[in-house]
Amino acid sequence: MVIHGSCHCGNISFDLVLDPARTEISARKCDCSFCMKHGAVWTSDPNGTLKVTIEDRSLVSEYAFGTRTALFRICNRCGIVPLATSEVAGQLRAVVSVNAMTDVPESMLRRSASSFGGEDVNSRLARRERNWIPNVEIVEGGS
Repeated sequence: MVIHGSCHCGNISFDLVLDPARTEISARKCDCSFCMKHGAVWTSDPNGTLKVTIEDRSLVSEYAFGTRTALFRICNRCGIVPLATSEVAGQLRAVVSVNAMTDVPESMLRRSASSFGGEDVNSRLARRERNWIPNVEIVEGGS
């Protein structure tokens, strides 16, 4: 199954490849202050593949806060945050915004709340290594 998504203006887009037999997609609402202010709901798949295309890199900001172990990719043109990335053990991993996905029926989403406030840095990185998308490619310039 391929899930397409993008920021509102399309400057940052993605294709997330999941197991075609999948019948539901996890949708985790994070309670950190950044995610709460953005209404962020994230999904990932430790067996998935993600291709991100950035049309104009000059219109993308990267924001890190707290432990500074994740970069939120923000489109400067429309303000949407379609993904976050983290380098774990030398490998780029990612989560994508459920709200940025297109053509995914609500009935496929398995919504839950998430709270990671008590994690230390090592626990946080270990969780991302287990759960975030491990095969991430970022292509700039739309090619």
